[in-house]
Amino acid sequence: MPPIISIRDVSQTFGPRTIFKNVSFDIEPGEVFVILGGSGCGKSTLLKQIIGLLRPTSGHITVAGHSVTDDVEAVRKTIGVMFQSGALFGSMTLLENVALALAVFTDLPAAARNEIARIKLALVGLAGAVDLLPAEVSGGMVKRAAIARALALDPPILLLDEPSAGLDPITSAGLDRLILELRDALGATFVVVTHELPSILAIADRCAMLDAKAEGLIALGPPADLKANATDPMVKAFFNRETPQ
Repeated sequence: MPPIISIRDVSQTFGPRTIFKNVSFDIEPGEVFVILGGSGCGKSTLLKQIIGLLRPTSGHITVAGHSVTDDVEAVRKTIGVMFQSGALFGSMTLLENVALALAVFTDLPAAARNEIARIKLALVGLAGAVDLLPAEVSGGMVKRAAIARALALDPPILLLDEPSAGLDPITSAGLDRLILELRDALGATFVVVTHELPSILAIADRCAMLDAKAEGLIALGPPADLKANATDPMVKAFFNRETPQ
């Protein structure tokens, strides 16, 4: 089976500044794949490239067989995105937030859109919160609702930007379990940007580590292998919570 996302020799510069260069890796269907690294290494930049919000300076990305450069609209139909803050509309209920994607991108009647939104919210454990506003629920529930919205159109790929950011350890662990349950139930591919080591070790099949100083990819593989066998000082420091030597 071909990779669902293929990144080949991708670079990104802004004027004289190089964010990363010659990054290459594949993401397999059904994986939970984590992109990690320190601040300024290009995690969010790479995520924007995959979605098609930012054109790479050089290199090529394909998503579900479509070129991001040549067929970005087809690419976006295969991807659901959960933004770091959740990015829910504060004046809309959780149900309305999830149903909005269906209103914009389908011709379904309102009753059908609302029923699908209820199903998606139930999938993430929010069946009893459909009529609440984002301000009336916890941070963890906002993240879950944002995942439900990303699932609204049944995309084969989910991109999650810092899903555990700002959450307590118990809520974060519950979100990790949810990601694995959704992957197993739906067969979707999850691409997760995070620097939360417990979450990485809990959910990632494989991960790619970017480094600002190296201006690119410094590690690729299962997190347990990187933790046990890494020789790069930055990789060892990250996975063992040490100060780089």
